[in-house]
Amino acid sequence: MKSLFYTLAILLMAAPVTAHAEGPIRQRIKERVVERIESKQSSTAETSVFKKITTPGDYYFGITHQGFARKYHVHVPPSYNVIHPPAVVFALHGGGGDMEYMAKDEYYGLISKADKEGFVVVFPNGYSRLSAGKFATWNAGACCGDARDKNVDDVGFIRAIVTHLTREMKIDSGRIFAIGMSNGGMMSYRLACEASDIFKAVASVAGTDNFSACSPSRPVSILHIHAKDDTHVLFNGGAGEGAFRDESKVTDFVSVPNTIQGWVNRDQCSAQPQRVLNVSGAYCDVYNSCAAGTAVKLCVTETGGHSWPGGYKPRGGDPSQAISANDQIWSFFKNLN
Repeated sequence: MKSLFYTLAILLMAAPVTAHAEGPIRQRIKERVVERIESKQSSTAETSVFKKITTPGDYYFGITHQGFARKYHVHVPPSYNVIHPPAVVFALHGGGGDMEYMAKDEYYGLISKADKEGFVVVFPNGYSRLSAGKFATWNAGACCGDARDKNVDDVGFIRAIVTHLTREMKIDSGRIFAIGMSNGGMMSYRLACEASDIFKAVASVAGTDNFSACSPSRPVSILHIHAKDDTHVLFNGGAGEGAFRDESKVTDFVSVPNTIQGWVNRDQCSAQPQRVLNVSGAYCDVYNSCAAGTAVKLCVTETGGHSWPGGYKPRGGDPSQAISANDQIWSFFKNLN
C-alpha cells in the first residue's frame, strides 16, 4: 500500500504544467498526496532567513506577503561578481506547478542557460494552500484558480523579491526581465502592465494576456511564443479540452493575435511586422519600430501543444524542437536597447 501511494505521488508530481488549477476531484487527490508525503520527506527548497548573496549557487527564501507565506529560489551563475552586476530573469511556473518544477533543468533548461549566459534566475512560487507550495497558481487577471479567486497580490510579492535582491546582492536594475509558462506567462504580462518601472521586457510561452486593464508607466518589450496546436490556451482564443474547462478555475483565454495586437498598440509599433525567422516547423515576426526602442515579437511553432519549445515534457506530448524557447528569449532580451 505504501509503495502504491508513493507511485501515485510520483505520477501526480510529474503531471505537465497547465494554465489552470486542476478540477476539484483531481485537486483534492493531489492535496491528500502532498499532505501525506510532507511528513515523510523534506523539500529540497527549504526556506531560510535573508542572507547576503555573495557567491554563486542556489539560495532559498521565505517571506510573508499579504498574510500568506511565500517562497522563492534564486540561482546565481558561476560567473557572478559584484564588478559586473548581472541581469535577472524571473521564471514563473505554470498553473498547478511550483518553483522547483520550473527549476528542473531536464524540463526547462533555465539553470543551464543562466550559467552559460551569466544571468541570475529567480523562481518564485505562486500561491498555494499547501505548505509545500505544490499545485500553485498566479493571479494573472482572468486566470487562474485560487490565486485569482482570493485576489492574491502576486505583483506585490514579486516587487518584494526585487527589493530583497537589490539589497542582498549586486544586480543590473536596468536589466530585469520576466518569463513564464502558461499561467506564469499570463502573470508576466500582468507584470508588464503593473510593474513596467521594474521590468524591461517579458516573454510568455503558451500564455496569453488575460488582464483587462493595462496601462504601463513606460513601454515594455514583449516576446510571445505559442504552438498552433495548443490544446489548453487555444491559439485563436478560448480554453481547449486539454484545460478541462472547469469554468470556476479557468477562463476563455484571449487569442494570440489579439494579445500581440494589444501590445503593438501599447508600444506604438509600426503597422507591419518583419519576418526574422522561418524554419521548418516555426517562424518569428517582430515589430521593431516601437516607442522608446522597445519591440514586440511573436514566435509560432506548428506543433508542440501546450509546452516549452526545446524543452522536455515527462508526459502529455512532445515540445516542438523547431526552436528553443530559451535561445529565443535570451537573444531577444540581450539585444534590446
